[in-house]
Amino acid sequence: MRTTDSGSQGGFTGFHMLAIMIAFFGVIIAVNVTMAVTASTSWTGLVVKNTYVASQEFNRKAQEGRAQAALGWTATLTVRDGAVRFSLADTDGAMKPMQGGTATFRRPVNDVEDTVVTLAAEPDGSLKGPVALADGAWIVEVRAEAGLAHPYRETRRLNVRDGAVR
Repeated sequence: MRTTDSGSQGGFTGFHMLAIMIAFFGVIIAVNVTMAVTASTSWTGLVVKNTYVASQEFNRKAQEGRAQAALGWTATLTVRDGAVRFSLADTDGAMKPMQGGTATFRRPVNDVEDTVVTLAAEPDGSLKGPVALADGAWIVEVRAEAGLAHPYRETRRLNVRDGAVR
């Protein structure tokens, strides 16, 4: 006669099912958290109010950019001591006088802190305006009236730490 001990056979129990379920959902949750953290810390796109309008303007802006690049002008942008200063020099290094413009400061990820600064003409032909930026990454787009058919446009990425641009 044979007797068996049900505990010694090692059958599939409720504990095994619980362990499998915890492992399965644990992996899914870990992957989702990893992907969410990676996505929120690595995306450097720019938020636009209307993606359709932005897509329709792309070719026009690209053509204007090529025409602007053909001029060979050199733009200088500085943010220091609570002011933004922008100047243009032609291919010979001579300063190009400007009548005015704007500098739009945007965060790469959201539009909560977007700031538009009106730039006034200085006696030397450059543009200047007051600005106070919080620490972090910024994208600045300057649109300057430099006597062209379209405003001269310059876009730069800035990194502010401890109140200084780096």
